[in-house]
Amino acid sequence: MANVSERHDDNVPGRFYTDADCVLCNECFDIAPGHFKMAAAGDHMVVYKQPGTPEETTLCKQAMEGCPMEAVGDDGQA
Repeated sequence: MANVSERHDDNVPGRFYTDADCVLCNECFDIAPGHFKMAAAGDHMVVYKQPGTPEETTLCKQAMEGCPMEAVGDDGQA
């Protein structure tokens, strides 16, 4: 499970985030490319756009569930 205290600072503010356990496997990007991308540092993924619709929220949740490192988190804040 992702740890909010290890949240990458380059995620946009909001509910979903990636943390220090991200190994750049691209699974989140494959599931929700409209919300995840490679960080400028090139060593992890970040959330660059928070979901704005129920459908987008579903995609981000699927990305979180599909992450093999459990590095995508949901802090529950809307």
